[in-house]
Amino acid sequence: MSLSLAQLQRDYGHLGGGELLGPMIRDVFPGRIALVSSFGAESAILAHMVARIDPATAILFVDTGRLFPETLAYRDTLIERLGLTNVRTVAPSPSAIAAQDPHGELYSINSDACCEFRKVEVMEKGLRGFSAWITGRKRYHGGERSALAAVEHADWRIKVNPLAAWTPQQLAEYFKTHGLPAHPLVAQGYPSIGCVPCTSQVAEGEDARAGRWRGQEKTECGIHWSVDGKPIRPSSPSPSSAATG
Repeated sequence: MSLSLAQLQRDYGHLGGGELLGPMIRDVFPGRIALVSSFGAESAILAHMVARIDPATAILFVDTGRLFPETLAYRDTLIERLGLTNVRTVAPSPSAIAAQDPHGELYSINSDACCEFRKVEVMEKGLRGFSAWITGRKRYHGGERSALAAVEHADWRIKVNPLAAWTPQQLAEYFKTHGLPAHPLVAQGYPSIGCVPCTSQVAEGEDARAGRWRGQEKTECGIHWSVDGKPIRPSSPSPSSAATG
């Protein structure tokens, strides 16, 4: 099946959660869609949905080399608990680390450059061969995510955002209903979890992502948006001319 973005939005843009993921995985992009997961605070929800639809769906996990040990352990817990059979860990090569961040201090000098080689470039390589990918972004996160569509076009691919319209209450209810284990750092004040050097605890009343790159204007790693709030591939084909095939 090959549909334009306009057709996808018309036919599926009003859906969310598993109702959106089901046709995307089974019918529209069979074998050509991947879930990109950080195995962070809310990642269990999409992993659980994918497992119920097709546990062999590709799940890309970007290991930057700077993640919390708790995140790596949580990934392993969810893989076993949910019966996920196609989790692919992608990571920067030792040679890339040696050339670009030999002392592990690039995050404090140029956090954008650090994200670029540890996450953005690695994920792009992992997504080669896929026509679409699934993200866990939500509108309530604010900023560039406030007007997030359920289905969008970026970086020559279709991006599916099943949780775009979900609220924190809906997320909590899903965890409770399905008995999903929480990321161990959530109870310690980390509602959004990235790399160790660039993630801090969030105080009561702060935005959920306030602990990411605290003290910087930076709000995204670059996978979704650049630092100036524009798509990271501004030279990509326009959405109106894009096809999903």
